[in-house]
Amino acid sequence: MANYDVIIIGGGPGGYVCAIRCAQLGLKTACVEGRDALGGTCLNVGCIPSKAMLHASELYHEAEHNFAKMGLMGKSPSVDLPKMLDYKQSVIDGNTQGIEFLFKKNKVDWIKGWGKISAKGEVTVGEETHTAKNIVIATGSEAASLPNVEVDEKTVVTSTGALELKKVPNKLVVIGAGVIGLEMGSVYARLGAEVTVVEYLDHITPGMDAEVSKTFQRILKKQGMKFILGAAVQKVEKARGKAKVHYKLRKDESDAVLDADVVLVATGRKPFTDGLGLADLGVEMSERGQVKTDAHWRTNVDGVYAIGDVIDGPMLAHKAEDEGMAVAETIAGQKGHVNYDVIPGVIYTAPEVANVGKTEEQLKAEGRAYKVGKFPFMGNGRAKANFAGDGFVKILADKETDRVLGCHIIGPAAGDLIHEICVAMEFGAAAEDVARTCHAHPTFSEAVREAALACGDGAIHA
Repeated sequence: MANYDVIIIGGGPGGYVCAIRCAQLGLKTACVEGRDALGGTCLNVGCIPSKAMLHASELYHEAEHNFAKMGLMGKSPSVDLPKMLDYKQSVIDGNTQGIEFLFKKNKVDWIKGWGKISAKGEVTVGEETHTAKNIVIATGSEAASLPNVEVDEKTVVTSTGALELKKVPNKLVVIGAGVIGLEMGSVYARLGAEVTVVEYLDHITPGMDAEVSKTFQRILKKQGMKFILGAAVQKVEKARGKAKVHYKLRKDESDAVLDADVVLVATGRKPFTDGLGLADLGVEMSERGQVKTDAHWRTNVDGVYAIGDVIDGPMLAHKAEDEGMAVAETIAGQKGHVNYDVIPGVIYTAPEVANVGKTEEQLKAEGRAYKVGKFPFMGNGRAKANFAGDGFVKILADKETDRVLGCHIIGPAAGDLIHEICVAMEFGAAAEDVARTCHAHPTFSEAVREAALACGDGAIHA
């Protein structure tokens, strides 16, 4: 038995960041993680490996379609998927080993195994019980499926199985047009698969700014992806290593079937709390299986906190990280804080899609007067030189005060560009503040400035 100030259950982005911050603040800290490597879903079977695959497939696309245009001549590359998976694994290993190093550097104990809160102030891992003044639940989420859809991670896969396919499928059917489905679908589309996305709603990327969503779908269609919208999947049948996806069109109740070599189920994720003993401890849960917390991430059980995907809010690694730091500071007697109005979202396709703050649809529903500043990447010299002119930057600002309320970007490096607006929003900046800030030329970021200028007297290059 070991006694700690804090035990964090879960070594994903929320958990390991929380553990490191706790240790930095002088708390004796342990992190319980049952995987063979730290980093959780994000580093092992999610964010990081998928970005490695996206990067590799995008470079392949560049070589196939744009190298000759730039005078780079030579034999076109071929796809060696097993070698690509080796590259992906090397990226995973480098990152997870880095967290192990950070744990040692900050004197965080890694308790290997699956943890259970066996009593107030006690965490049991295997045969050992450890005590702690504070316990943080950071166990993340797992892929959600559908009725009559049995996942085997071979023919019917989640994102985990999609990152381990032994060969590029001829036909890939993706169920769900959210972030995971579109990212992985775009990977295999670039590698040569015929990709069809089946979505229950009548649009892709639920919750996204509608104009961006429509533009995004149009670009993906141009890249070869097919979309069946307003379709409810009824079941998936497997036979001889292939699958048939049965769906019903909502507009006319007609039935249809799609043949597939692989089916990717990308219908979202759900909190993972199995084996934690929360019911016996009396921890309150929501109807959606989330751990209920107050504004300071405290559960109804004294000394027990929860962060990340197991609680309410967007299931994003960076949201969990912010909560991890805030909880650590709260436990250490400081004033931990997360601004939930300024949490960016990114889809790492090509082009990337990024957003922060309000959408036009939300502002209209609120009845708030706003103005729009928009600038196309076709007007950006750097983007045109890089064959990356698709998309635009849209900034939404309060009509009277000019304060930035939201930003939506589809285009090159959108996931990096969005943070300029995140910082601006944290400081309560006006669109004019962004517009009057000198931006280096030629950069993609000039498109952000131009969109800010468009909120006032007008963009220069539009």
